[in-house]
Amino acid sequence: MTTAAPATENYDDAVGTMVGVPTSPPRWTRPALAVLLIGTATFWTIGLSQNGWGNTFYAAAVQAGTQSWKAFLFGSSDAANTITVDKPPASLWVMEVSARLFGVNSWAILLPQVVLGVASVAIVYAAVRRTFGPAAGLIAGALLALTPVATLMFRYDNPDALLVFVMVAAVWALLRGIESGRTRWVVLCGALIGVGFLTKQLQVVLIMPGLAVAYLLAAPPRFRTRLLQLLAGLAASVVAAGWWVALVELWPRGDRPYIGGSSNDSFLQLTLGYNGLGRILGGGAGGGGGLPIPPAGGGPGGPGGPGGPGGPPMFGSAGITRMFDTASATQVSWLLPAALVLLVAGLVLCGRAARTDPTRASYLAWGGWLLVTGLVFSNMAGIFHDYYTVALAPGVAAVVGIGSVHLWHHRDKLWVTALLAVVAAMTTGWAWVLLGRSPDFVPALRWIVVALGAVATVGLVVAAVRPGPTPAMGNLKAWATVVAVTAALAGPVAYCIQTVGTAHTGPIIVAGPSTNGGLPEPPGGGGHLPGQDKPSEQVTELLSADAEKYTWVAAAIGSMEASGYQLATGDSVMPIGGFAGADPAPTLRQFQEYVGDERIHYFLESPHPGMPDFRTESGAESESAQIGDWVKQHYTSTTVDGVMLYDLTVAAR
Repeated sequence: MTTAAPATENYDDAVGTMVGVPTSPPRWTRPALAVLLIGTATFWTIGLSQNGWGNTFYAAAVQAGTQSWKAFLFGSSDAANTITVDKPPASLWVMEVSARLFGVNSWAILLPQVVLGVASVAIVYAAVRRTFGPAAGLIAGALLALTPVATLMFRYDNPDALLVFVMVAAVWALLRGIESGRTRWVVLCGALIGVGFLTKQLQVVLIMPGLAVAYLLAAPPRFRTRLLQLLAGLAASVVAAGWWVALVELWPRGDRPYIGGSSNDSFLQLTLGYNGLGRILGGGAGGGGGLPIPPAGGGPGGPGGPGGPGGPPMFGSAGITRMFDTASATQVSWLLPAALVLLVAGLVLCGRAARTDPTRASYLAWGGWLLVTGLVFSNMAGIFHDYYTVALAPGVAAVVGIGSVHLWHHRDKLWVTALLAVVAAMTTGWAWVLLGRSPDFVPALRWIVVALGAVATVGLVVAAVRPGPTPAMGNLKAWATVVAVTAALAGPVAYCIQTVGTAHTGPIIVAGPSTNGGLPEPPGGGGHLPGQDKPSEQVTELLSADAEKYTWVAAAIGSMEASGYQLATGDSVMPIGGFAGADPAPTLRQFQEYVGDERIHYFLESPHPGMPDFRTESGAESESAQIGDWVKQHYTSTTVDGVMLYDLTVAAR
């Protein structure tokens, strides 16, 4: 009597490997991987310095962290530790270590982001290759590198680069745990999720449902052990993030900076409020300070403007179509329809495979990431920016990579080849729509994509209608697939090239050329915002004079206003009210005490009219507005190169 061998995917060609059976990788694997990683690094560093400080809000915090270890620890906006940025400091730590080694400059701040991006591409490759072979890994890695929003954010100093890196690493660790059943991999996964929390708080939680489901269903140990292992991973995440949270909450408030984005100097409120429920539900859900969060469809804009009466919603319309009918579409959705179809088809192909089937586990992990993150982003009623979609990019890239190779190995099935034809046609059609949103950007590209897509679709249809093991049919499928891939990537590649060739600055940025859909944000920034103008030499020299006598050479309402002056002078500039001037730090009384002790030299009035008049929930005037009014009543202004300054050491007569 013989025992049937367990079912496996027998990938016996150069494209894949046999699932569950160690094989020697093809000779081209390492050279191809080297080309991918070196090419990605080279491409993303082209013209990197044109972004300057990038987001001066974070760049100023990096500068502060190189001057004060307390500012480093807490993520302060200034070295005098007035207030923190409205995120945990993990992403700042990476850039601050670089800036401490190589000086505070654009390259020292932005290059670590490129390194994190290239490392993310490498980990996606490694995670996919173990189950689906080197070709699938290379496809997934390349698709991540060629996603427009990834090209944008891995060259920028926002926290998203580190966030994506630790999330990708967490998936890789969990898949290793599913493969081996060892607890250490689950613990590592949990620890990485904890680091993700210290990067951008609750956003990292979006990958956890897919990872938990994948491990519970596919890991080798018995069910009780799997549950205990997941609890161990959860404990690791709590420890990895909790030490810093406990430090902040237990540290005497008078001896640390105010927690930016909160209304009561609490990191827990920041987590659950401004960066938690407020993002999901909109309005004032969860409490907190920071930028006032309008309800869905509302905001502080003027008539006809974003968020204003008669204008579009401040952060785009929440709903299931957000990833397709707003500016987010051109950032990440080029292959999103294909990913959704391939996810379903891949799970169908897994059929009745064993519970521990690594193929199904990969679909559940990456697909769970894609679905949960996409649904949450689509339905966020609070603050949402299109660059957030970089967190979707690895999920899309991995699912397309594993799904395309998985289906390719079943190309002898009629329905699989037919489905590949449908995917090719659908991807081409969607590229036609997206390219049509920027009609002045390489107009011929739209027609080239359609022509290539039509050829690929016809070729795959013919191969499906006339199946057979003949070399001619095999070659037709192969060539049609190559043409389909070319058509699918032409649009994203063009957008990536445009992104690399364009300077991006400010807090609101988008990849690629401007489009007609979504919130109208010009490439490189979201309109003229504070902190983007470099102070003149005359203003810089004036602020720097006798700087050693003062704790703050100047004070300005909002970190975005203060950051430019701080980066220009290299000295602390007090960011009154945090990011947008809405936080109660410092209070008017504290500010008056600082002025009385001659710790602040100048008060800088914003030259940017039209900024919102931030008020408290009760409707009272904010602390920052009260400070501005008090300064104007007691001190005389002087205008230097268009900047209105008040010398706080000389009272008005």
